[in-house]
Amino acid sequence: MLDEELSLLRTTALAELSTAASGAELENIRVKTLGKKGSLTQILRGLGQMAEAERANLGALANAFKEAFAEALSRRMQEIKQAELGQRLENEWVDVTLPGRPRNLGTIHPITRAQQEIIAIFTAMGFPPASGPEVESDWHNFEALNIPPDHPAREMHDTFYLPPGPDGRKRLLRTHTSPVQIHVMEGRQPPLRAIAPGRVFRCDSDLTHSPMFHQVEGFMVDEGVHFGQLKGLLEAFLIQFFERSLPVRFRPSFFPFTEPSAEVDMGCLFCSGQGCRVCKRTGWLEVLGSGMIHPNVLANVGIDRERYSGFAFGMGVERLAMLKYGISDMRALFDNDVRFLTRFA
Repeated sequence: MLDEELSLLRTTALAELSTAASGAELENIRVKTLGKKGSLTQILRGLGQMAEAERANLGALANAFKEAFAEALSRRMQEIKQAELGQRLENEWVDVTLPGRPRNLGTIHPITRAQQEIIAIFTAMGFPPASGPEVESDWHNFEALNIPPDHPAREMHDTFYLPPGPDGRKRLLRTHTSPVQIHVMEGRQPPLRAIAPGRVFRCDSDLTHSPMFHQVEGFMVDEGVHFGQLKGLLEAFLIQFFERSLPVRFRPSFFPFTEPSAEVDMGCLFCSGQGCRVCKRTGWLEVLGSGMIHPNVLANVGIDRERYSGFAFGMGVERLAMLKYGISDMRALFDNDVRFLTRFA
């Protein structure tokens, strides 16, 4: 009786092995057949009740079955692995004759990304980019811009002064990009308009300030230029840069090179004007400085201040980048931390 059960088990087990479709299924068949509670174990438990000759015969049949089972298991496992490899090769097939695909090394820095976008927006509005030297004369950086000798911005604690030039004139690292406005206007007559993106330098470093940072100055000079044009221009710029409609307000302020002057605030991006930690519970974020070009500045570069008028504006690129990309600490922009930079891939 037991030899008949063993013969039936052999036929059934080998048939199941031949149709198994995965390694997990093969393992289940092995455990079901040869495990501690498997079918073969149950059969062999009856050996103790058999005569010695029958016991020896059944033992031999059981060993032959184990060998046949192990051989069939190994063979089927190899077949399954070959089939899986063939399927994988078919799915992951690569034409090695195709040209290589170049990988981008690094990403565009958020400051560069923001500055490029600012330039693109104003260029489309008719304001071409202009550039100027980073080592400036006192005339271009302060005097021509109507900044008096006793103005706090001229102090050593705010400005990086350099040894005088060969002509004996004071030199410094420019503290803003407004000197480019002077370079563009010198020796020319309106109509004039431009933007001046670039690096500037001040003695300051904390969560929201850096000794080297980026600004974009913009200006327009022509007959009949008025504050309404400035207001419309900056409102259109902020909507395009932040890609949403925003409330904008112009708050009276003072800059030596503009009169009247105004700080430009926009509705807080993070709380929609309800008040939060970022906007200091005011619902507004300061983003720009602006105003009508002071008549003295026009006179300093030889432009008829009775005939022509103009407006100017300036913005910090880091400030706008931090707001657009949700960056809370300006120092992260200069730490060169790969984990931070990969956020902008």
